[in-house]
Amino acid sequence: MNTLAELKAGKLNGVTHLQLVEELTEFPPEIFTLADTLEVLDLSNNNLSDLPAEFTCLHRLKRVFLSFNQFKHIPTVLAKCPALIMVAFKGNQISEFALKSLPKHIEWLILTDNTLSELPEDFGNYTQLKKLALAGNNLKHLPTSMANCTNLELVRLSANNLTKLDDWLLELPKLAWLAFAGNEFNKAQCLTKSTLKNTPLENFQLKKVIGQGASGVIHLAKAKHSNVAVKLFKGAITSDGYPLDEVNCCLKAANHTNLINVLSYIEQSKQLGLVMELIDTNYTNLGLPPSLETCTRDTFNDGCNYPIEAVYKIAKQMANTLTHLHDNYVSHGDIYAHNTMINEQYDVLFGDFGAATNLAMLSEYQQQQIQLIEVRAFGCLIEDLLSTVSTADKQSELFGKMSDIAQLAKQHELSKRPKFKIIESKLS
Repeated sequence: MNTLAELKAGKLNGVTHLQLVEELTEFPPEIFTLADTLEVLDLSNNNLSDLPAEFTCLHRLKRVFLSFNQFKHIPTVLAKCPALIMVAFKGNQISEFALKSLPKHIEWLILTDNTLSELPEDFGNYTQLKKLALAGNNLKHLPTSMANCTNLELVRLSANNLTKLDDWLLELPKLAWLAFAGNEFNKAQCLTKSTLKNTPLENFQLKKVIGQGASGVIHLAKAKHSNVAVKLFKGAITSDGYPLDEVNCCLKAANHTNLINVLSYIEQSKQLGLVMELIDTNYTNLGLPPSLETCTRDTFNDGCNYPIEAVYKIAKQMANTLTHLHDNYVSHGDIYAHNTMINEQYDVLFGDFGAATNLAMLSEYQQQQIQLIEVRAFGCLIEDLLSTVSTADKQSELFGKMSDIAQLAKQHELSKRPKFKIIESKLS
């Protein structure tokens, strides 16, 4: 993090990345002295409500973060920024999204947790968009022009007021990660019926935090006879939607060898939670989340190298797990290596249902389309894992077969993608 004092003193000349958190109410004009080098500007967690007309002089700026400020509109000056490909306005009060507010070449737009009731009719002009986060707004419908956004890969629509899911959305050729729980047509009103028990939080002694995600905090906890993991949800809404929808999807998914086992749930007036089996310490994350550069695709530690036989074993387990989920009318919405854990034998544990959706109320056609969207995500996962294998393994027959399956799963025409049961048979 930088300081305004450093900027004013000229100590930041030549930087490519600037972050200021100083309760700013006005845009610091000194930032313009960095116009020839600045590529990433992070002014999140301030009190800004607008941008000056001179903002366009930041001609090398690629990414701007303005989350948790006081914006009520999207400044149209952004549309004139020649290099801008990413804009983040999470947690503002934005209700106004005017026509031609953003550059046509934008690739990544974050508007989570605002008060938007509609998107502009010209939204379809943003044809380069890959990643779109709109959870936690008041959207009642999506503009039909959005069907032109054929490069969209990840879309978050949870916790809005949508009255239906448009078929054109489910036919986008590159869409792989979709979340839409908690809308008018599918919002959970109560917990789904389950054989699991509602266990009071007082029954557990929370020892320490062992994990944290967008929706909640996971604690190591002592139960009556053993240690367990207790996930406590942070609040009424998360970046992926409502905690109630996540809990319902976990319960609906039921037990599976490769899913983290849910033992019970916690439902109290001010706290919702899940009690889960404690994961063996031998398990580690299969991958790392996407970076600013990869946008929608996972990353891996330097030197990460999975044998081709391991990729094959992981793929078989994932295909079986995803067949199970869709048989139970659950879409995961976030099929990624960073949401998958493995041990030294490459046994898989798959989790994080924050972006999951109950599909039971959708038509058979829409259920099928959503499965085929997730098939593409599976193809991306396999492709990402194949990128880590050794040069020698890349010459193997198994590598060729796995590559073929990944490409089959990723093809743009959804009707030509195999369902998970077919992928299982191909892998066998």
